[in-house]
Amino acid sequence: MTINTKTFATLVSEQIAAIQAKSSALIDFTVGSMLRALVETNAALGLWIQGLVVQLLATTRAATSSDSDLDSWMADYGLARLQAIAATGAVTFSRFTPTNQALIPFGSQVQTADGSQSYTVTADPTNPAYTVAGYVVAAGVASVTVPVAANTAAAAGNAAIGQVTVLSQAITYIDSVSNQAAFTGGADAESDAALRARFVVYVASLSRATRAALGFAITSAQPGAVYSITENQQYSGAADIGFFYVVADDGSGAPPASFITAVTNAIDAVRAITTRFAVYSPAIVPVSVSMTVSLATGYDPASTRALVTAALQTYINTLAIGQTLTYTRLAQVAYDASPGVTNVTGTLLNGGTADVTATAKQVIKSSGVVVS
Repeated sequence: MTINTKTFATLVSEQIAAIQAKSSALIDFTVGSMLRALVETNAALGLWIQGLVVQLLATTRAATSSDSDLDSWMADYGLARLQAIAATGAVTFSRFTPTNQALIPFGSQVQTADGSQSYTVTADPTNPAYTVAGYVVAAGVASVTVPVAANTAAAAGNAAIGQVTVLSQAITYIDSVSNQAAFTGGADAESDAALRARFVVYVASLSRATRAALGFAITSAQPGAVYSITENQQYSGAADIGFFYVVADDGSGAPPASFITAVTNAIDAVRAITTRFAVYSPAIVPVSVSMTVSLATGYDPASTRALVTAALQTYINTLAIGQTLTYTRLAQVAYDASPGVTNVTGTLLNGGTADVTATAKQVIKSSGVVVS
């Protein structure tokens, strides 16, 4: 349903035209006149009522509602928005003088250099330094690596190597902190657009035991989940009627066992009886990219090249399972990264100029980007 909305000026002018058409006398509608004030009052009231109608229409349709209104609409069908996930990783606490024993209590806080993301030390009984009070850095030991989790669940918590470098509070006999590996697993809550798209798949999956049903189950396991399904074939390639395998990824290329378990349980709930299946992590196809960019006057070379590098890494690392990385696409990504890029030359993909392909078992990930 659509509604023909009108502006305040249109409402005023249409009223004046209607009144003048019905009267043979000269009527004063100049600004400040009583009739003008009356007409503008009616127009303001009509604009308010029009706004209420538009808002009502928006909140009662899944295509136009948003946030909590969309959630309540979907709840009527038993569908809920996928919630955000906190990133996890490991940080290394170090010290210059390892003379005395140090203790890193559970709940200790660290953060990124810019202060935008903070993390909490979590308990891991399998860590050799674990005790009931925290992690012990023994005398004579210069550092210890412990697990942390982001305080705010969001994709922004996926810190890159070397970003977590600030101790939020002093820890006796500890001088510094850093992360030697990137944090993973963080994901934003499902967006309105993604929820609407998943609702369409959800409706199509209600018959169950279909490819659509399997796809819906997999994508509902975690925000950002991607997959490929291969039917009547073993992972090895051997024919096997009634068997299918799924390659699923959480976006990292190396999903944890908990993710694979969640996907397995989700598929098991909708698969057809007597069918057999297995779920695997994708095999990573590493790619390296190098290129030279020319920059326009006035653009900082270091920051602009950093933008190009980040854009290339993001593009490569978000390719779906089985998706090809096209060589010519790399230059386009570089140009789109900044208006300061005027030319792209010497582009090499894995040392050559050929596209990199991936099978239904593989996902392409960046192993390094050099922009000079």
